Amino acid sequence: MYRSHNCGELNISNVNQKVTLSGWVQKSRDLGAMTFVDLRDRYGITQLAFSEEKNAELNEAAQKLGREFVIQIEGVVIERSSKNKNIATGEVEIEVSELKILNKSELPPFTIEDKTDGGDDIRMKYRYLDIRRNPVRENLMLRHKVSMEVRNYLSNIEFMEVETPYLIKSTPEGARDFIVPSRMNGGEFYALPQSPQTFKQLLMVGGIDRYFQIVKCFRDEDLRADRQPEFTQIDCEMSFVEQDDILNIFEGLTRHLLKKINDVELKEFPRMEYADAMRLYGSDKPDIRFGMEIGELNDVAKNKGFKVFDEQELVAGIAVPGCASYTRKQLDKLIDWVKRPQIGATGLIWAKHNTDGTFKSSVDKFYSQEDVAKWAEITASKPGDLILVMAGGHDKTQKNLGDLRLHMAETLGLRDPKVFAPLWVVDFPLLEWDEDSERFHAMHHPFTSPKAEDMYLMETDPGKVRANAYDLVMNGNEIGGGSIRIHDKSTQESMFTHLGFTKDQAKEQFGFLMDAFEFGAPPHGGIAFGLDRLVAIMGGQEIIRDFIAFPKNNSGRDVMINSPAPVSAEQLNDLSIKLK
Repeated sequence: MYRSHNCGELNISNVNQKVTLSGWVQKSRDLGAMTFVDLRDRYGITQLAFSEEKNAELNEAAQKLGREFVIQIEGVVIERSSKNKNIATGEVEIEVSELKILNKSELPPFTIEDKTDGGDDIRMKYRYLDIRRNPVRENLMLRHKVSMEVRNYLSNIEFMEVETPYLIKSTPEGARDFIVPSRMNGGEFYALPQSPQTFKQLLMVGGIDRYFQIVKCFRDEDLRADRQPEFTQIDCEMSFVEQDDILNIFEGLTRHLLKKINDVELKEFPRMEYADAMRLYGSDKPDIRFGMEIGELNDVAKNKGFKVFDEQELVAGIAVPGCASYTRKQLDKLIDWVKRPQIGATGLIWAKHNTDGTFKSSVDKFYSQEDVAKWAEITASKPGDLILVMAGGHDKTQKNLGDLRLHMAETLGLRDPKVFAPLWVVDFPLLEWDEDSERFHAMHHPFTSPKAEDMYLMETDPGKVRANAYDLVMNGNEIGGGSIRIHDKSTQESMFTHLGFTKDQAKEQFGFLMDAFEFGAPPHGGIAFGLDRLVAIMGGQEIIRDFIAFPKNNSGRDVMINSPAPVSAEQLNDLSIKLK
């Protein structure tokens, strides 16, 4: 028996018990006649005590233990004279009578402690060591708890978990596919799924009625902190439902998770139309933990002789609370920030709303106190606030102000990770025009149904058609999205036509789905949550990599196993692949 107890469960009630423990040496303290060793496993830390007086040989052996040695001990639980209230086992220690080294360890490349001296790169290379640290282990435990709660909640309301294939067919919509060559079908390729979308729809045709799956998905796209080439979805689909049915059920799931995991109770989630989200927040995933709503200033800022405003499609601004005291240096720094390539703005106009109610702006030459007072009214500025104004193309200016709004909130500490502010964003455009390809693309995916009241616009003005689609947003992050699907062949064919597919292309790519629609497909819809992102937000962070056991870096590489890697010429030959 390697252990009778784990390293996190012994307490004062266990005094005088003989126990066996196994784990890793966290650290040791050599006091000469006494040696103390902190023994760690997944469950916690227990202090071991070795005494020269009682066993000099054992004490000498303990002094030679290195960090991360794997050891087994036997001994008796005794009460500590110097108690540690910071750990669960801090009232006791083990008076060791036997010590066995199960495996020695090289000196780790970084300290295995909560606050480590290891940078991201070295911890990624030795991820198996990083997992021994409490913060990483706790993140993975949080992920486990969320997954279990999801399974229990959905199973209790008649959802069935069904696995769908990983080797599927490449499709032209969405991000780039990861391609897998077929040895048995030379020159042909599978694709790894970006989502189980068509399969879950086919399950609805098959009468499953309520499906879910916690599933790996794959997208070959540029990476960032909240994106990985492989990620996990809570994928769900339901038959005989309308939009409100889905929003109510999955709002219930989200509230359940926050209550069970974070002990946070939330009221009914607000709902916001896409157009309002863009107008007020410059984003389709607005962070509503704070104000700073965008105010459109065209009516009060144009035609005053200031060409920078007069010649632009949109003039709009935000009021930043308590920042009227900003110095010129701070304002110049903000102007430089919006001019960065990532934002791409040409400049920034500011107006200080002084505490005495007067205004001082960077365009006093063109605007009177009464003029700027109207800016203040529209942006809901109060004395002591700073009004920041941008101008340009309509969509670009909205987005730029949305980015600036988040930057100012971050600067002012308004994005409290312990506060959860969810909302539903609804009524997205069905299609968006792409200037490069000069055709429409589906804003969500090609299987999203148009809103019934907008169907008449499909042939005459498809860009104005709204989708029966919805996103669940939390703290400025999209954590879930879905739609009511098209379930009849004629509407699906029309959708493919608007997306630039010929009839032959549509049949080649999605003929199986349209054929299925001819055999009694029920009305259906669904949603998919990004599990990685959901867990990260529930853990008070936005970087999903910290909540994945073995993540990739920002180049899509696993530096621990050095993947991706070349394969042999023989393997390529088997796959009928020739490199140039």
